[in-house]
Amino acid sequence: MKRAKQRAIRPRNPLVLDPLLKKGGAHGRRDKRASRARQKAALRRRTDET
Repeated sequence: MKRAKQRAIRPRNPLVLDPLLKKGGAHGRRDKRASRARQKAALRRRTDET
């Protein structure tokens, strides 16, 4: 039986990888409903504190 050839693993280029990581982050909804719900929740929190 023949065995598959093992390819040498090349290390990734750290200069290219860094800007790609900066692109990520939290994904939030940008529609009206989400922002209005956030505003309502913040308003409720403020009125409960006082």
